[in-house]
Amino acid sequence: MSVWSLVALVGGLVVLVVGAEVLVRGASRLAVGLGISPLVVGLTVVAFGTSAPEVAVGVQAALNDSTELALGNVAGSNMFNTLFILGLSALIVPLLVRQKLVRREMFLVLGASVLVLVFALGGVITRWQGALLLAGAVAYTVWAVRTERAEPPEVVAEYAEGVPGRGNVPTGARHRVMEVAMVVVGLVGLVVGARWLVAGAVDLAVSLGLSQLVVGVVIVAIGTSAPEVATSVVAAVRGERDIAVGNVVGSNLFNLLVVLGATAAVAPSGIPVPDPAGPVLFQLVALVGVAAISLGIFYSHLAVRRWEGAALFVLYGVYVAYSLAAPGGGGALRTVQVAGGVIVGVVVVAVVVEVVRSWRSPVPGAPLVAGGERSSGVGGPTDGSTGH
Repeated sequence: MSVWSLVALVGGLVVLVVGAEVLVRGASRLAVGLGISPLVVGLTVVAFGTSAPEVAVGVQAALNDSTELALGNVAGSNMFNTLFILGLSALIVPLLVRQKLVRREMFLVLGASVLVLVFALGGVITRWQGALLLAGAVAYTVWAVRTERAEPPEVVAEYAEGVPGRGNVPTGARHRVMEVAMVVVGLVGLVVGARWLVAGAVDLAVSLGLSQLVVGVVIVAIGTSAPEVATSVVAAVRGERDIAVGNVVGSNLFNLLVVLGATAAVAPSGIPVPDPAGPVLFQLVALVGVAAISLGIFYSHLAVRRWEGAALFVLYGVYVAYSLAAPGGGGALRTVQVAGGVIVGVVVVAVVVEVVRSWRSPVPGAPLVAGGERSSGVGGPTDGSTGH
């Protein structure tokens, strides 16, 4: 691998992250200035904007006929978001899941993961299937805007304080022009950064003898998820625990519907899956499994507690180890399979036990409060609409 390829890879990541940050800040301030509520901005503009690097990389990879890289980026980004970022955030401070929309979104993430898996089993994610995923993203956005008024007051207040563009946004044509300019500069940064990153990543795969799927899962996905790291971890440190969770869930849904949808729609022949029973199958089945585990955690106590965050963190290590060991096979793969199987089994059993306990009785130490709500046990009352 040449020095220039390494520079392209690292430089592309930096430009992508900076471009995404400028885009999110400009778009958020513009939206708030136009009278859109901070909650809607947080659930759509911020959550979607932090996934903008994945969109840029996916589309560029499709144009370069590197769709395996794009698929690995989506799978790896969602796994990194849920297991690493959510796990790390919960280790910093137990997280709340008070948002009705986020709890319902998890069903959508699980459903979209299953749908993508079904598409891939056909040997290709076609252009019309990509268009269907994009249509789902539009429908979700409309739904999110229409249902934001049902959120608890404490969630609305948290977003009012936590999203970019909060507070008194300056008005006037000059400020609107500056905000539009930030959006344009951010978009240009995404395009340029994506071109450099894809070129560098493909060269890295060739020089190291790795598949584009593995490079996308392990390297590109972590880099393009940097905005999610910043948003969720900083929110957790500040005590904005709903934002920390909402950003991860919203970004995961966006990755499945928009990133993968746009990639399939742009690629001349869709996203080919030449070996549906091979490494791609593991990535897509893992997406479904992690979405199901997250749903169980969210609904058991309306929270993500520290031990659950630690479990997610460990699962990410298992996921990366398996992704790296699978292509080579041999003793290393068998070791990862045995150790990983034990770890995954323990986590699944623990989550199932917690879900059953939550169905049979209220959260221990969390008595019912006024209005029929119950405490989450990690920081105050939560909405009693659990979906049980």
